[in-house]
Amino acid sequence: MERPSVIRKTAVDLRVPPRWSDYEGERRAFSWDLARRALQGLPQGGLNMGFEAVDRHANSELRAHCALRFVARNLPAVELSYGELARQTNRFANVLQTLGVGKGDRMFVLAGRIPELYVAVLGALKNGTVVTPLFSAFGPEPIATRVKLGSAQLLVTTEALYQRKVKAVRGQIPTLRHVLLVGEGGASTHEPDTLDLQRLMAAASDEFTTVDTLADDPALLHFTSGTTGTPKGALHVHGAVVTHSATGRYALDLHPEDRYWCTADPGWVTGTSYGIIAPLLHGVTSLIDREEFDAERWYALLEQERISVWYTAPTAIRMLMKAGLEPLQRHSYPALRFVASVGEPLNPQAVWWGKEALGLPIHDNWWQTETGGIMIANTPAFDIKPGSMGRPLPGIDAYIVQHLEAEGEPPRVRIVEQPDVEGELALRAGWPSMFRGYLNNEARYQRCFSSGLYLTGDLARIDTDGYFWFVGRADDVIKSAGHLIGPFEVESVLMEHPAVAEAGVIGKPDAIVGEVVKAFVSLKDGFAADEALRMDILAHARKRLGAAVAPKEIAFLPVLPRTRSGKIMRRLLKARELGLPEGDTSTLEAGA
Repeated sequence: MERPSVIRKTAVDLRVPPRWSDYEGERRAFSWDLARRALQGLPQGGLNMGFEAVDRHANSELRAHCALRFVARNLPAVELSYGELARQTNRFANVLQTLGVGKGDRMFVLAGRIPELYVAVLGALKNGTVVTPLFSAFGPEPIATRVKLGSAQLLVTTEALYQRKVKAVRGQIPTLRHVLLVGEGGASTHEPDTLDLQRLMAAASDEFTTVDTLADDPALLHFTSGTTGTPKGALHVHGAVVTHSATGRYALDLHPEDRYWCTADPGWVTGTSYGIIAPLLHGVTSLIDREEFDAERWYALLEQERISVWYTAPTAIRMLMKAGLEPLQRHSYPALRFVASVGEPLNPQAVWWGKEALGLPIHDNWWQTETGGIMIANTPAFDIKPGSMGRPLPGIDAYIVQHLEAEGEPPRVRIVEQPDVEGELALRAGWPSMFRGYLNNEARYQRCFSSGLYLTGDLARIDTDGYFWFVGRADDVIKSAGHLIGPFEVESVLMEHPAVAEAGVIGKPDAIVGEVVKAFVSLKDGFAADEALRMDILAHARKRLGAAVAPKEIAFLPVLPRTRSGKIMRRLLKARELGLPEGDTSTLEAGA
């Protein structure tokens, strides 16, 4: 049965009155100055991300309210109230002061989703120290590369991770003065040239006055994968907290009584912006699951923890779809009222799966490490067009632009006025969480801007209703016999086939047409990768897309290569297909 092109919202979808329901009116009335006034600010007039997330609530009626709830298999849950979180982060900030690590110094955190990670991040922010969370699954060389690029003075990690991943490369990082170790279940054993975090915390005072940081002072340094060469470090400031607050309101519709679960690891920008900062700004209780993905466990947590707002990734949704309906149907989710997704565009099939399986459509949104916060979103009160990124949030002006010349210093672009014309997605510069530079690469940073616009590198189009549609990364678009083919469109159609769990599409060089479309697919459980199925999937794609756009080749893979943040690595598929250098693979998910 063919589904409608729009999911119309009903009372069932709006179980709680949404934060906004007048799209144009709210955008007209919005200003970033007004958004900042929703925060408290420091007594001296500055702004500090850690203070707004923790102390503002610890000094209010929310002091005893649960801020963070940590769960793990075979371990009792650990809860930190806003008051206790303030005390713990004060102690950590005092530890930093004792070690001579202060405002503007850089601290890296390498750990799983344990309480000490969250305390360290927030305490360092209150101290004015610039924070970089790393994926605990990184190997020794990616860790050393990032810590060295970031000129870190201090690293917080666990004893086990230090022994396995840091100890052997520590000599490569001359700026690293201190390593603080978290023991497994208590104090760490003595490792030469390290410090026991538990002992330092026990000796520290739980009174601390937040360092007077300004909105433009550095707060976070996030690394993104480079296509080749070294990763890029995107620098964000304390003023980004204004965007985190506004988008928590508009895009995630957070209310203080919510029980919220962001499944992203803090080593990914989403896990920091929306797994740590944004929910705390709104006084909600955040669930933090220390375990890896497991469909049965996730459904049980949604039910048992009474999750009301769930923010996850397309990869996780596709894995839940792949697991089938049986584990889902063993549970019920009466508290769940809003589901959102980010990481890469969400295929229409997955949006509809949420509506049909969970009773709620899944709301896709779009942003980047460089934007620091959600820019374009499908939000609770408004209809969804499955496959669309949604519409720009208040305070965000988004455009489609076309380049006036192939190369320029700086690039020259013009804004496209007509709907449904493909071009590069651009944002009017100046929102608070816009990144303020690439570490040690000012020239590359400047190339991201033209005529007051930030050029995202993503190709998209706007329809007549103002909804944005992702086409592909500029370097992913396939040029075949005069056609420009966006991989996402092809992948979405492939996923409509009942056997296909995931799909990744590349352009393969061809002497006649320039490039032909090649698809890589992984199958749902119960389907065999044989020639009959290959031909059936090809026929399905040709019927839906036409011969010019449909794949000419299909290869079956057990899993597709993707980053730990869930993005399918098309460039890696292409490199492996053509025997090219794979570039930076440090964020590649294990086993992909």
